[in-house]
Amino acid sequence: MSSIQIENLSVKFRLYHDNSPSLKDYFASIFKSLRKQSQGSYSDFWAVNDASFEVKAGDRLGIIGHNGAGKSTLLKALCRIYEPSSGQVSVEGRIAPLLEIGAGFHPEFTGRENIYLNGAILGYSKQEIRGIEFEVIAFAELEEFIDTPVKYYSTGMYMRLAFSLATAMHPDILILDEIFAGGDASFMKKAKARMHDLIDKSNIMIMVSHDSELIRSLCNRIIWMDHGKVVADGPVNEIMDRYLAERENG
Repeated sequence: MSSIQIENLSVKFRLYHDNSPSLKDYFASIFKSLRKQSQGSYSDFWAVNDASFEVKAGDRLGIIGHNGAGKSTLLKALCRIYEPSSGQVSVEGRIAPLLEIGAGFHPEFTGRENIYLNGAILGYSKQEIRGIEFEVIAFAELEEFIDTPVKYYSTGMYMRLAFSLATAMHPDILILDEIFAGGDASFMKKAKARMHDLIDKSNIMIMVSHDSELIRSLCNRIIWMDHGKVVADGPVNEIMDRYLAERENG
């Protein structure tokens, strides 16, 4: 049974403050030992700060908060893209992360070659990729261009191929980050229908979105984050109404 357990999760980034505009000085600083750096040359930023919650099979969880609240960092920690600075992430089930779609594509490779490359990055076996190859190409409407290097693709073509591959299999756990924020208008209706089908077939869905109506329509629970902390966790309408009211009054 799919589940996610987050215990006292924190993700810290170190921000270095180097006021020197010199490229030479920048490269020279790389070779300085850490003990020689002054304490004032950096500061620590806690993108996620002591977050704890559980997600069970059947949950459709929306994560909301202002820009910089830690939402996307939290998702990347769930997907093992970021390692926790402290705390634990325990996941039961296969995750399909739709975060930075197409991030693993190689511009010199053809669309078909990138299906196999990106499919491997997503955790599919070669046999699994071969089984979905033609369906991915057809859904992306790229039959004519699939053996062309993707560096010649338009943004819309690139996104169609990446989306089609990322949504070709039904995962246990679906992770979405602003997945409907862009793309060809003509492709959006078909893409949204596919996403609804994928969500229905997933055991767990977690999504970040600034679209309050999309969250209300797809989720049964909301986590509200602020400055890296979980400030509220509960029913969709209750938490969303509180969040929107505070945003309007703030």
